Amino acid sequence: MKKHILIRSATKSDGKSLLSLIDALADFEKLKRPTASARKRLLRDAFGKRKRFDAVLAFVDRTPVGYAIFFETYSSFLVLPTLYLEDIFILPGYRRQGVGLKLFRACLTVAKRRGCGRMEWVVLDWNKGAIKFYRKLKARHMKEWLFYRLEL
Repeated sequence: MKKHILIRSATKSDGKSLLSLIDALADFEKLKRPTASARKRLLRDAFGKRKRFDAVLAFVDRTPVGYAIFFETYSSFLVLPTLYLEDIFILPGYRRQGVGLKLFRACLTVAKRRGCGRMEWVVLDWNKGAIKFYRKLKARHMKEWLFYRLEL
């Protein structure tokens, strides 16, 4: 029996599901889960007056099984916005069923609708499944760019 996959924008009422999926990503990446105060900020930044990012959820037969978080950056040379994909995650038990592809394509659709010139993201070097997925999509690994971070 084919499972029904639904991708839609997250709403305030999805907050608990979104936080649960973020916890699952933290577990997958062997990171600490967000603290109580960080969880409040996540919900505020996703659904408050001054949204800082957008989120979409993936459901299989009404069960939330994945999410993506994204926001816009801007390229002064392309002279167009870029949709930056901060997170894309599918629960392990739902991978290789087309959920990730549908979720990724939903993000691409948003990027096109917003007039973005490209979509960008990073992937951990040990996440071979994700790397294989992106290669299959013909995404280009930007070897010439070095990723830097400054904690504030």
